[in-house]
Amino acid sequence: MPERTLEILLSTIAVSLISVVGAVVLFGGGRAKKILPLLVALAAGALIGDTFLHLLPHAVADAGGSFSPAITWGVLGGLVGFFFIESVLHWHHHGEDVHEHGEGGVHPIGYMNLIGDMFHNLIDGMLIAATWLHTPELGIATTIAVALHEIPQEFGDFGVLLHAGFSPKRAIAFNLLSGLAAVVGALIVIATQGKLGLEVALVPVAAGGFLYIACADLVPEIRKRARGMKLVTTFLALALGVGLMALVHATGCAHGHSHSHGGHSHDGGHGHSHD
Repeated sequence: MPERTLEILLSTIAVSLISVVGAVVLFGGGRAKKILPLLVALAAGALIGDTFLHLLPHAVADAGGSFSPAITWGVLGGLVGFFFIESVLHWHHHGEDVHEHGEGGVHPIGYMNLIGDMFHNLIDGMLIAATWLHTPELGIATTIAVALHEIPQEFGDFGVLLHAGFSPKRAIAFNLLSGLAAVVGALIVIATQGKLGLEVALVPVAAGGFLYIACADLVPEIRKRARGMKLVTTFLALALGVGLMALVHATGCAHGHSHSHGGHSHDGGHGHSHD
């Protein structure tokens, strides 16, 4: 079994289970809905922090200390790729109002949403696995960032399924099934570990994708919802997300420093030969 397989599977399963959070939030009453803007801001901060404190620095280190054209193309690929996913497959916005669907079965938009969400979760699983194979610090940070942005996203997904005519139980079941696509994505990366170099190539792609989600998707939601004093709490939530990634970074650096004094090499930590 490849190194860190257990951590990867536990991380992706945990992220997959977040697919039921949409139902919990939706039926949890007004208080649960009121904290949704703060969750969006927290997720945006975590994604931005993960990008600039973990993903891009690791990508530059992999390229020998330079911001190489490969990194540039990877980041652009992530930006364009996630734009495609959101624009073509995800026909919804976070926090979308929920209306009951009329009689006559399920609207096709429900199934289109599930297909798009499944593909998105597949990519998330691949990114989580690739970063875990790179370094534990990167894996932990990316797992947290993905989990935080999944919470408001799944709220929107669940609302779309109800709007399309799914019953609450079917919506939860299909959302959970879609979430498990993250495990499939992780298994793809595990199966090809060291053969395709995905654990290195997907790091800048993740940076571009996370920037797109934070700046094109979550930040507009923050600006739309934050007014007056809410702007202060929203900013604090965003700062908390960045601070959380800084804490993971500081913890990872301290852990790496103690390992270097113990005679362990940080570069071969994921079991690849560099001959």
